[in-house]
Amino acid sequence: MKQITLGKTGISVPQNGFGALPIQRISQEDAVHLLRKAYDGGMRFFDTARAYSNSETKVGAAFGDGYVRREDIVIATKTAAKTPEDFWKDLDRSLTELKTDYIDIYQFHMMGSCWKPGEENGMYDCMRKAKEQGKILHISGTAHKLGVAKEIVESGLYDTLQYPVSYLADEKEIELIRMCNAHNVGLICMKGLAGGLIRNSKAAMAFIDQFDGAVPIWGIQRESELDEWLSYMEHTPVMDAEMTAFIDGERAELKGEFCRGCGYCAPCTVGIQINQCNRMSLLLRRAPSQGWLSEYWQAEMAKIEDCVECGACLPKCPYGLNIPELLKKNLEDYKEVLAGNRQV
Repeated sequence: MKQITLGKTGISVPQNGFGALPIQRISQEDAVHLLRKAYDGGMRFFDTARAYSNSETKVGAAFGDGYVRREDIVIATKTAAKTPEDFWKDLDRSLTELKTDYIDIYQFHMMGSCWKPGEENGMYDCMRKAKEQGKILHISGTAHKLGVAKEIVESGLYDTLQYPVSYLADEKEIELIRMCNAHNVGLICMKGLAGGLIRNSKAAMAFIDQFDGAVPIWGIQRESELDEWLSYMEHTPVMDAEMTAFIDGERAELKGEFCRGCGYCAPCTVGIQINQCNRMSLLLRRAPSQGWLSEYWQAEMAKIEDCVECGACLPKCPYGLNIPELLKKNLEDYKEVLAGNRQV
């Protein structure tokens, strides 16, 4: 496993990071076990967020009581605050929950625009002040919209960018990786498994291994998943001809319009879980589970029939999807599966 340096931060870590969003779904005891096993297995980069319910608390429980030296791990977390008052509340809460005096990389969560110094909302100025106080070491942001991501990189104001990167990336998204390297901005790669659509971890690892200055954060909830990622610390998959052919086949299968599950479209005016319902066909095919056919998901999918095509979701989609039409197609496929005309 190679070491990568995250741009101008100078932070050097193995190219194999821990995404701590899923640990909010498991017990604290299990989460602490996973986090410490990840560290013992060689992982050094841990990403969480104030928005991930108790994820920060669990990271703090794992590492905040002397299990590791603070300087031996990198903690990245996020604030979704839109006002200075909420910014400082979030930052103080994160420091408390994480049981640390500083955060290595502090990120604006799901940025809809590139905030700059001197703006009326004062948000970037808060980041700069927090850095002056030593509460954070590096200023960063996360984005799903390519245009916003590019502006963040080109602004020179942000040390790292977090953006969805998987082997389903198109040429525009791969160009963003090159842009990060050219501007000396570290790239934190979220959604490396495309929200569950990718099932081949070797291919996912081999793809990101091609790029310098980028660290993937794999969403980990189960020990079996962690074991898989840790196995690549010693034997990292590479992009050989067989792997390239496999990824080319995956891209061909998923070419065209499909939902990445980012959730920017929410909330729906009639309560549809767009980010899941809009890719149900793919989930049934690529991540088959009887759980998708439960009474709960049947009720959620039925809400698609309530769609009034108000269009509120359309301008929010970073990928320009025709969401109402895709929802209808997914519902049709779902009904076929329920009727027994298609296998899960």
